[in-house]
Amino acid sequence: MHWNELLFTFLLSLVPAILALGALASRRQSCGRAWRTARAATLGGLLLSAMLLALGLSQVLPAVTGWWQTTPLQLIMLLLANFIAFVVVRYSATYLQGEPRQQRFVSLAQAVFAAVSVAVLSDHLLVFLAAWLGIGLAMHQLLMFYPDRPRAALAAHKKFLFARAAELCALVAFLLLYLHHDSARISDIIGAYAAPVGALSAGEQAAACLLALAALIKCAQLPLHGWLIQVVEAPTPVSAALHGGVINLGGYLLLLFSPLLLQSTPAQALILVVAGVGSVLAALVMMTRISIKVRLAWSTSAQMGLMLVEIALGLVELALLHLLAHSCYKAYAFLSSGEAVQQDLLRRQAPGRRPTPAQWLAAGAISVALVAGLAATVRVVSDSSAFEVFSPWVLLALALTALLAERRGPLASGAGAGFLGLAGLVVLAYFGLKSLFAVLLPPVEHTAPLWADLWMSALFVLLFAGYCLQRHGLHHRRVQTLNLYCYAGFYLDEWVTRNTLRLWPHQLPARIKAKRLHATTGEGSL
Repeated sequence: MHWNELLFTFLLSLVPAILALGALASRRQSCGRAWRTARAATLGGLLLSAMLLALGLSQVLPAVTGWWQTTPLQLIMLLLANFIAFVVVRYSATYLQGEPRQQRFVSLAQAVFAAVSVAVLSDHLLVFLAAWLGIGLAMHQLLMFYPDRPRAALAAHKKFLFARAAELCALVAFLLLYLHHDSARISDIIGAYAAPVGALSAGEQAAACLLALAALIKCAQLPLHGWLIQVVEAPTPVSAALHGGVINLGGYLLLLFSPLLLQSTPAQALILVVAGVGSVLAALVMMTRISIKVRLAWSTSAQMGLMLVEIALGLVELALLHLLAHSCYKAYAFLSSGEAVQQDLLRRQAPGRRPTPAQWLAAGAISVALVAGLAATVRVVSDSSAFEVFSPWVLLALALTALLAERRGPLASGAGAGFLGLAGLVVLAYFGLKSLFAVLLPPVEHTAPLWADLWMSALFVLLFAGYCLQRHGLHHRRVQTLNLYCYAGFYLDEWVTRNTLRLWPHQLPARIKAKRLHATTGEGSL
C-alpha cells in the first residue's frame, strides 16, 4: 500500500475513531467535562468530514482505500452524519441540564454516530453489517433513556425486534451476494451491476428483494411503523438523532445497492407497493394528529416511503437530495418543536379557506399547461420519449396544483403571477440540484416502466383526494368516519403489536414493576 493511500485510510479511520474515543472519555468524566469533550469530538469529526469531501470532489482521494469507500455518496453521508451529531450534542448540552444520566446520553450519542460513520464508509459487507448492528444497539439504549416509561419501553422492544429482523434480511442478502460474486467487497459487487447484466439469477433476485425488505423495515414503513411514533417519549435530542440521521440508513442501503435493485423487477415492485401505499396512508394519518412530535414522526414515515419510491423509480439523485433535505429539516423540526407548538396554534386559528370550482379549474389548467410545456422541452433537449420523463412531471403537477388550489383567487390581484414565479423557482431549484447530484453520483441506466408510473400516479391522486376531503369535507359523515380511521392509524400498529408480543413477550423493566407494586399495595405512602 502506497504511503498516500495509508494517509487517506488513516484520515478516514480518524472520523469514527474521534467519536468513539469521545464516547469512552465522556463516561468517566464529570457532566461539564463530558459535554466539552463531546463538543470537541463532534466538531473535529465535522471538520475532518468536510475536508475529506473537498478532497473527494477534487478527485484527490481514490474511490476505494483500505476498508473504506470514498465516492461522493459516502463522503456526503459522512458529512451529514457528523453535522447532525454536532448539532444534537450542542443542543443537548443545554436541554439535558439537571438530568442524572447526562454522561450516559452523551457517550451513547457519540457511539451512535461513530457507528454511522463506519457504516457509510465501509467497503466490506461484514463491517457494514457490524456497524449497522452497533447503531441499533446503541440507539436502543438511547430510546430507553427514561426506563420508567412503559410506552417508551414497549416501543424500544418493538424497535429492537424489527431492527434484528432487518439485519437478518441484510445478512442473508449479503451471504447470497458473496456466494455469487466470491467477494465481500461492496465496491466489487456494485461494480458488477454498473451496466445491465441481463437476467439476474435466483440468488441475485432474492438478495435484491431481501435488501428492499431490510430497507423497508429500517425506514419504519407501514405496518411496522408503530415504534417510530411511540419513541417520541424519549428526549427530544434522541428523536432528532433518530429522524435526522439513523432512520435514513435504510435509504442509504438502497442507494448503495441501487445498481442491483434497479435490475430486479420484483424488488422494485415490493418497494413501490409497500412504500407507496405506506407513504400515502402515513401522510393522511399525519394530518389528523395534534401533537407536534407525533405529527413529525408520521411525517418521517411518509417521507421515508417517498424516498424509497424515488430509488425504485431510478431517480437516485433525487432520492439523495431528498435524504439530505429531510435529515436537516427533521433534525431542526424536532429541536425547535417547542416553538412549533405556538406556530401551529396560530395556523389553526387562521380562518379556513375553501377553493371554489373556478379556482380548482384554474389550478388544474395552469399546472397541466406548465407541466406539458416542461415535458415537451425536456423531450426536445434530451431526445427522450414522453414516458421517460413522466414520473417527475406527474408528481410536480400534483404538487403545484395543490399549492395553487389552496390560494384564494389564484388569477386575481397578481396571485397567478406570483404562483408562476414560485413554480419557476421550484423547477429551477429542482433541475439545478438534480443536475448537481447527477454529476456526483455514478450514472444509472434505468427507465421506470409504465406500470410503475401509473401506479404512483394513482397513489398521488389518492393522496390529493384524501387531503382535500380532510381539509374541506369534514362536514360529511363518511369523511368523518374515514378521519377517525386515519386518526387511529387504521389500527395497523395495534395488530402488529398484539402479534409481536404473542411471538416475543415484552417484560416490563424492574423499576416499572416496583412502581406498580407500590401503587397497588400502598407501600411507601404517608
